[in-house]
Amino acid sequence: MSRRDLFDLLLLAALWGASFLFLRYVVPAFGPVALIEVRVALAAAVLLPWLWWRGGGAALLTHWRPLLTVGLLNSALPFVLLSYATLTLTAGVASILNATTPLWTAAVAVVWLGQRFGRRQWLGLALGWLGVAILVWGKVDLRPGSSGFAVALSVGACLLATFAYGVAANFTRRRLSSVEPRAVAAGSQASAAVLLLPPALLWWPSPPPPATAWLAALALGLACTALAYLLYFRLLARIGALRAASVTFLIPVFATLWGALFLAEALTLQMLAGAAVVFAGTALALNLLPGQPRKPG
Repeated sequence: MSRRDLFDLLLLAALWGASFLFLRYVVPAFGPVALIEVRVALAAAVLLPWLWWRGGGAALLTHWRPLLTVGLLNSALPFVLLSYATLTLTAGVASILNATTPLWTAAVAVVWLGQRFGRRQWLGLALGWLGVAILVWGKVDLRPGSSGFAVALSVGACLLATFAYGVAANFTRRRLSSVEPRAVAAGSQASAAVLLLPPALLWWPSPPPPATAWLAALALGLACTALAYLLYFRLLARIGALRAASVTFLIPVFATLWGALFLAEALTLQMLAGAAVVFAGTALALNLLPGQPRKPG
């Protein structure tokens, strides 16, 4: 990996880690749905002209139906769920739960696409869910009205979001593998903006969000979404999917750092233990550890 690629990888992790900081800060002012409408609309406003300038706009018309599905499952639904979760969870905890996305992606691939797993990969999946259990142990309560019930709902929202990411990744692989990734990125953000517009107008915040909240929403849409997508797909082209997947391990590091610096969020031993087990399980499930057999492609 060149220095430029390493810089892009770290910048991408910092941006996606910062998205959890902005969500924590700005969701109370906008609400989950209106904020995500602003986020994806801003990203689409940047990505669509860039795609047409690069001559890839025709793919949007040809593949609009699967792009609409990806927009729902990879942006609209998970973004709203994660926004809701950050009303209760810290940026660090939410980002660690978000790091289970590769585990869901692998599990869906086994069930849906018939992908075969070895013993070490099954062990990785089990370790990943053990890490989630460690992370939320003693914090959740399924009794309505209890202090831990809101935490349980937020954890469930995070896991449902990552499940949606997993389904979207496999759907994209199955239906859009021949489509340029930049078209998938632009089309999915535009689709998400269209899907979320009616509920966003219905639940638009009153009174209007203050100027500081709008600045944070702009940063979320332009930097953490549009710019982040451009970096991600450039990394895919330059270093491949396997190395680009390592950003999964870096996002919680930056999210926890930003949360501690700007929101005074605490880093606990329970968070460290849960994150370590989740990361170890993900590495096993994705064949990222040294000495593991690598599958073609």
